[in-house]
Amino acid sequence: MTRHRMAPADAAWLRMDRPTNLMVVNSVMWFDDPLDGDALRAVLQERFVDRFPPFRQRAVEDHGIWWEDAEDFDLEDHLHAVTLPAPAGRTELEEFVAGLISRPLDPDRPLWDIYIVDPYGDGGCALVFRMHHAIADGIALSRVLLSLTDDADAEPVEVAGPAEEHSASLLGALDGLWHEAIGLATHPMRAVGLAQTVVSDANALAKLVLIPADRHTALRGEAGMTKAVVWSDPIPLARIKDSGHRVGATVNDVLLAAVAGALRSHLVRRRSPVHDIRAIVPFNLRPLDRPLPAELGNKFGLVYLSLPVTTARRQDRLREMSRRMDAIKHSAEGLVAYGILELIGLAPAAVENLAIDIFASKGTGVMTNVPGPRQRVTLAGVPLQGTIGWVPTSGELGLGVAIFSYAGAVTIGLCVDRGLVPDVRELLDDIGQELEEILSSTTLSLVRR
Repeated sequence: MTRHRMAPADAAWLRMDRPTNLMVVNSVMWFDDPLDGDALRAVLQERFVDRFPPFRQRAVEDHGIWWEDAEDFDLEDHLHAVTLPAPAGRTELEEFVAGLISRPLDPDRPLWDIYIVDPYGDGGCALVFRMHHAIADGIALSRVLLSLTDDADAEPVEVAGPAEEHSASLLGALDGLWHEAIGLATHPMRAVGLAQTVVSDANALAKLVLIPADRHTALRGEAGMTKAVVWSDPIPLARIKDSGHRVGATVNDVLLAAVAGALRSHLVRRRSPVHDIRAIVPFNLRPLDRPLPAELGNKFGLVYLSLPVTTARRQDRLREMSRRMDAIKHSAEGLVAYGILELIGLAPAAVENLAIDIFASKGTGVMTNVPGPRQRVTLAGVPLQGTIGWVPTSGELGLGVAIFSYAGAVTIGLCVDRGLVPDVRELLDDIGQELEEILSSTTLSLVRR
């Protein structure tokens, strides 16, 4: 039996579990045709279990937290057949996924499960994948799931050994920032500047540690056990790009401005105080042009993004969103946050819980934007029609917004605490309406960059 000590940042996520907010990444993939069970199992064994050891290891605590080989590992223990109530469509699948969100993974087994939903929709099927955040971050998971596909045009996901991953420098990681996710484009000279800033920029550290808790709105409160999950129809990515290009804004500016406008409508409808809302946005610190380490793990930072909810006019809201995004691109907050997470993982449990509460209190929700394959891919010979996934929300946070681009379209998904966001479908409709208003408008003025 082999074992190795869990990295501090990964241990932090493992100990962050609470009954009301489990640290589990939940993803959904759907297909128009059924998957062959034997073919799916062969793919999972070869490209998933055999390639990445954490999927066949359990977490054990023994004077520290360790990854240890599960000698009795059986792939079948992690595959669960599901039959949805009729008509087995998206609404039924959303309800099923919502019911899983607060269900803990078995701590005596490797920390992941796959639910095979068959049938789904009009003769298709779906996969619901659950993985503890201690295994990997959301971007690493997306690359792992992409590695399961068998499309000849998809770029293969290489796997690095521990030595190769360890040799990657901080500058290499900086140069590979997940710029597609929140527009954090960078280059080597700027990476040098950011690396120096991590050491010397007291302002970034002060902002993360000393900023006050987010203002009270109807979206904040005590989290409960009951969650709700919804996602949108696919939205053509070209329309969003064209609309943003007309006014000098990025795709992310447009999408997040739509979310801010929808949250404004949501709060007004609920007669809530309306304040700018601080979103916690993770971004990747692992270079995308390098192989994934076989042991996976977490390598990402966090930034706080204030959404201009109080800005009433749509064109002003988009302009302000663009300005705030630009400010984040020149910030070292994400790198500082990664260092703080590593320190939290080394702290006693009581200190860690206090630190997580402080971290989470500074925001109202978590927002992610993951770029997927530009072309349609297949899994076990069956074309993937769409996918969406959510990283967990920590502390008492009750709002998760996920944006996933795939094959020329964008899907927006919400995962919320039902007690804090009782009208989640209306909120999703608000986002769609706000986005359509932005895409259809011919009066938005130029955003000054």
